[in-house]
Amino acid sequence: MDRVRTERYEWGVASRALDGVSGDGHRLIASPDAVTLAVVDGLGHGRAAGEASQRALDLLGDIESLERAVAQCHAGLRSSRGVVLAVARLDDSRDELTWLSVGNIQGVMLRRRRDGEGDRRLIGHHGVLGRSLPPLMPRVERFSPGDLFLVATDGIEPGFDDSVPWRESAQAIAEHILARYGSGDDDALVVAVRHRGSPA
Repeated sequence: MDRVRTERYEWGVASRALDGVSGDGHRLIASPDAVTLAVVDGLGHGRAAGEASQRALDLLGDIESLERAVAQCHAGLRSSRGVVLAVARLDDSRDELTWLSVGNIQGVMLRRRRDGEGDRRLIGHHGVLGRSLPPLMPRVERFSPGDLFLVATDGIEPGFDDSVPWRESAQAIAEHILARYGSGDDDALVVAVRHRGSPA
């Protein structure tokens, strides 16, 4: 997919459908002082999973509160097969990332030092939106210039952050992860976000 750039962040997205229609999807939602990334995975795969995934993205609307947005998705998905969902709000003024996830979507924060110090794996709450909504507790992480943030659905095998080609573009990183770690037995989606810093 084509690269999506903003002044502060560089984005890369790579995905693969198992049966023609993917149950994995993503959306970027911009506001004056932040951008929010949503990654969703409809249970199973195929058309019904894709419909549930798209419904979840449509329900998000304009995100001001991650907790309210996720709860709104849950309420609107009760008649669907259900989804797992991760949302990450990138705050421009504070260089912070707020993460909230329900289900098994994987998030990893890789620090610019590239020696592993300070890296973080971001864990989601157990549950499935449309079926069971756990207590929601967002997690706030520092997201500094040069850092790399990765989000992947469960069609990407664990350990996908072990061999990241740091010098490549965000798009090339996403494509590398999909090619090397895609399981091949489920829909797969990976998003790479590099903090580029403030424009000169």
